[in-house]
This record gives sequence, structure tokens and C-alpha cells, in this order.
Amino acid sequence: MKPFFVCCHLGIHRDCVLCCVALWPLSRYYQSHPVNYVLLGVFTIALAFAIGLSCAFTEGEVILEAVILTAVVVVSLTLFTFWAAKRGYDFYFLRDFLWSALIVLIIFSFIQIFFPIGKISKMIYSGLYAIILCGYIVYDTDNLIKRYTYDQYIWAAVALYLDIINVFLSLIKTLGRHRRR
Repeated sequence: MKPFFVCCHLGIHRDCVLCCVALWPLSRYYQSHPVNYVLLGVFTIALAFAIGLSCAFTEGEVILEAVILTAVVVVSLTLFTFWAAKRGYDFYFLRDFLWSALIVLIIFSFIQIFFPIGKISKMIYSGLYAIILCGYIVYDTDNLIKRYTYDQYIWAAVALYLDIINVFLSLIKTLGRHRRR
């Protein structure tokens, strides 16, 4: 079964489509009690399969480094945000900058489809992406502390979960020792 999914990339496409299919109704029903748990579970499982398949092409040493770096980054940024929120700092001003930076990186990645860049440029791109995602971790944690209500816990969890997963994947790309099969 594994060679089938690895050779035709059916698994990664199926999991990405399933993530989008689960995320769309989750954005609508995130306050509906039994439905939101089921949709969050489907979204988490589909994303776990997609990340598992993408990690299948990466050396174990790189994955371990990325996991350790991601854990350190997430814990330190979360502690910093709680510390800053206790002292009255607000990170809402980051919203426009982070959104603009993300749009620039998305457009740049579409340009790469037609005009591929080298390995060094890909590492720089992944590093910048990781830095922007660190800003999103601070921003979303600040929103979790100050702006989300009690009923919006599912949507806050999805936002932080996607930030952490994307930091992990960008660190894998930055460390960049992918295996070829």
C-alpha cells in the first residue's frame, strides 16, 4: 500500500482535499458542540496523514531537528506572549504586516512555478516563511488571550495548530536534506 501512495502522490492530494473539506464547514460550525469536535478530528487526522507522507521523503535526522526547533520556538514564543500580555502589550498591530508578508510569499511561490530558483534561494524563502509564521504564533496567541471568547476555542486551536505545523514544515525545508526516491 505504501508504494502506491508514494509513487502516484494520491495520498497527499487526498489528504489535502480532505483537510480543505473539513476546514470549510469547521469555519462555519466551530461553535456547534458535537459537530465541531468531529470536524476538528477529521481535519487533524487528514493533516496528520499529509504531514506523515511529506515526512516520508525526509531524513529522520532532519525531522528530529525540526521537531526540537519547533518545540523550542513554540514554547518560547508562547511564554513571551503570555509575559507581554501580562504587562499590557498588544500584538494586534502585526495583523496587517503579517497578512501582507504572507501574500508576498504566496505570490513569490507562484512565480517559482514558472521561474524556478536555486537551493540557496529556497532555503532563504523557507527561513523567511518560518520567521513570518513565528509572528503568526505571537499574533494568534495574543488573540487567544485577548480577543477570542470562550465559545471560539476550536477556531483558536485551529489557528495555532496551523501555525505550528507550518513552522515545522518550513523548518524541514530550511534544513533541507530531502531524500529522493
